[in-house]
Amino acid sequence: MYGRAEEVVGAITTQLPNPDSFFYATKVWTQGREAGRRQMQDSLRKLGRPRVDLMQIHNLLDWQTHLPLLRAWKASGKVRYLGITHYTDSRHEELERVMRRESFDFVQFNYSILDRHAEQRLLPAAADLGVATLINRPFSEGVLLEKLYRRPLPPWAAELGVSTWAGFLLKFILSHPAVTCVIPGTSRPEHLTDNLAAATGPLPDAATREKMAAYVQNL
Repeated sequence: MYGRAEEVVGAITTQLPNPDSFFYATKVWTQGREAGRRQMQDSLRKLGRPRVDLMQIHNLLDWQTHLPLLRAWKASGKVRYLGITHYTDSRHEELERVMRRESFDFVQFNYSILDRHAEQRLLPAAADLGVATLINRPFSEGVLLEKLYRRPLPPWAAELGVSTWAGFLLKFILSHPAVTCVIPGTSRPEHLTDNLAAATGPLPDAATREKMAAYVQNL
């Protein structure tokens, strides 16, 4: 699904002094038990790992079939955590049903400063169940950054320790109490640096979060 990403991660981390210090997460995205087994084994081989921290069933695809094998892998130590994912608002209700019906450690879904559907039920459900959350599409597939990059940050953004729109948007998400981790995608090192800056400095409180959302909404 992500080209040579697993191979590259494996090639780099296996050459570092402590490859076990990383958190390795990947996905199974196919139909059928044996196809799922082959895909997951292939992921471990490419990553150069005997085990993976998080294996996610992507886009809810054939999740009922994959879950028993994943539970067996977790019991044997090949997987630490189990996850389930999707990336559209229309599947949030189903994600919540699956979370409440089964025992998952992580759930991954879309959420951004202007796409706040997850606040209605999914984020509260994750908090209620103690399920960790991974947020995808934090920039709405780049649409938000395209909209904002010519606009000035508000003067009070400096109080949050951010100097770029990427940091502003990511801090909004990270400050939600039910959010565990945000996973913005980029292929440019300078953008990676911008994204990482959101992990430092103060996080906005609830009132500031609404102020941030209103500012972006009104641009």
